[in-house]
Order: sequence, then C-alpha cells, then structure tokens
Amino acid sequence: MKPVVHQGGWLILATFLAAFILAIVPLPGLLQFVRPEWSALILIYWCMAIPERIGVGYGWIAGLFLDVLKGTLLGQHALCMAVLAYLVINLHQRIRLFPLWQQAIVVWMLLNLYQLLLLWFDGITGQPSKGLQFWLPPIAGMVLWPWIFILLRHFRRTFKVQ
Repeated sequence: MKPVVHQGGWLILATFLAAFILAIVPLPGLLQFVRPEWSALILIYWCMAIPERIGVGYGWIAGLFLDVLKGTLLGQHALCMAVLAYLVINLHQRIRLFPLWQQAIVVWMLLNLYQLLLLWFDGITGQPSKGLQFWLPPIAGMVLWPWIFILLRHFRRTFKVQ
C-alpha cells in the first residue's frame, strides 16, 4: 500500500493567513458590522474539501490564533471553531451534494451557530449586547460563500492539494 503524500499544506496555511488578515483589517463605518467571519468560512471549506486532513485540531488552533488577534477571551473562538469543524466533518458528504445556493444556506446556518456560541461567551463574561448587527456577518458569509467556494476549489485543483 502506498503512503499518502500530502501536498499543498502551504496553500492551506496561506488561505488561513489571508483570513486572519481580513479579520483584523479596519473597515469604514457600517461595513465593520457586516464583516464576515473569514476564518470560519475558510475552515468550513477545507473541512468539507479534505476532512481527512483538516479537522477539529485545525479549528482549535485557528480559533486560538483568532482569539489572540482579536484580543478576546482565550479559547472563545477556539471552542467555536472546533465545534464548527466537527459539524462540517460529520456533514461534509451531504453538504458536498448540494448545489452552491443550498450550500450557502447550510453555511449560513453554521455561521449562525458560530455567532450563537460567541454570544453565549459574551453573556457568560458579562459583555454588553451588540444588538441585531451581531447577526449580519452570517448573512455576509452566506452571500460570499459561492465565490469563496469557487475560488478555493480552483486553487485546490490547480495546486493539487490532497
């Protein structure tokens, strides 16, 4: 039996790095409330595309890095990303069968769960409520999902990421 050779690890890291940069770039005015959770979208794609390689551990590490970048409670995003990775890995075969518009709806539901977990952490730590704008990033993620999926799939196929 041939050993499996993993390729394209640098591409996976580059996409996460780009997501982290997009997560902290300042946006003007009302656009800051609509900023999608880039790292969650990237994690969803890679967990769906290569679940045997990208898993809960990647979600946990990416979440810890995001906690440090955003200055939030250490482990807050880590737990949310790990839960997100777990769900996507368990559902990846079903999600792959859906057309892009249905995948976008599933991504919206996953991002809403992610936001709900973040809201739970905010409640536990006594953070003030952010109001209805707290629920705008999942909508932005849903709208952007088809383009993110197509772009990352193109990169994955071009660089033969396995």
